[in-house]
Amino acid sequence: MRWQNRRRSSNIEDRRGQRVSGSSAGAAPLLRLLPMLLGRKGGKWVVVIIGGLLVASYLGVDIPFLSASGPTGQQSAAYQPSAAEQELAEFTAVVLADTEETWGRIFSEGGGQYQEPTLVMFNGAVNSACGRADSAMGPFYCPADRKVYIDLSFYQDLKNRHNAPGDFAQAYVIAHEVGHHVQTLLGISPKVREEQARVSKSEANELSVRQELQADCFAGVWGYSANKFRDLLEPGDLEEALVAASAIGDDRLQQDARGYITPESFTHGTSQQRVKWFKRGFSSGDMRQCDTFSGAI
Repeated sequence: MRWQNRRRSSNIEDRRGQRVSGSSAGAAPLLRLLPMLLGRKGGKWVVVIIGGLLVASYLGVDIPFLSASGPTGQQSAAYQPSAAEQELAEFTAVVLADTEETWGRIFSEGGGQYQEPTLVMFNGAVNSACGRADSAMGPFYCPADRKVYIDLSFYQDLKNRHNAPGDFAQAYVIAHEVGHHVQTLLGISPKVREEQARVSKSEANELSVRQELQADCFAGVWGYSANKFRDLLEPGDLEEALVAASAIGDDRLQQDARGYITPESFTHGTSQQRVKWFKRGFSSGDMRQCDTFSGAI
């Protein structure tokens, strides 16, 4: 990617070097359990209880095990990122800025105004409005505070564990999480959560897959824009993103982890599906081509 000497986003919150306190149990893990609880006897009441707790937390009632706003520690004065890590931080800020260019233009053309997300860099663990998260869970987007979270060490995992090297592979990951932010702004994410609360576990998982594939397609729309309007891509970049999309498909991850797959448990889509929808967004540059909720995927 031709990313050097490009604008860097100012919407960066650097928490690297902070020590995170508080329980690892938070709203995000509870939300992830909702589809499973709905499929069990008595799950209705469990969901009602959890829903009440989440509402109480949202309204400001102090519930310790749901709290994500407690002390996050102080910035470590001794923390000094390596030159390589700092270069990744600068790269991340450039990619975020470029997503701002893309979605700012698209929203403006549609008569709206794009509300830019904040990207939080952290080491090891972080507190968000969705709960406490460890870096092992990978980059994520929290709709409650509209922030993207990433431990920059994930880029190394992408290269070494998933065999998906390259800067455009890294950029794809950021653009995917920003895609979830776009879904939040469009009201898609709240509708998905509401529907997931009414259906079975397998149906809720399918909705999750469709939502993730749409975020992949939105990432492709960004890639199209970055290439056409700002000449950001170099030969081979597209292939890097496709390798990354394939590497983190549910079927590939399950097969590598345990030697078999269970399609009904997929939450992000197969390697083939992820590649398909990223390519659709990249080839069209049209977010209207990203309707993963209608028809087959």
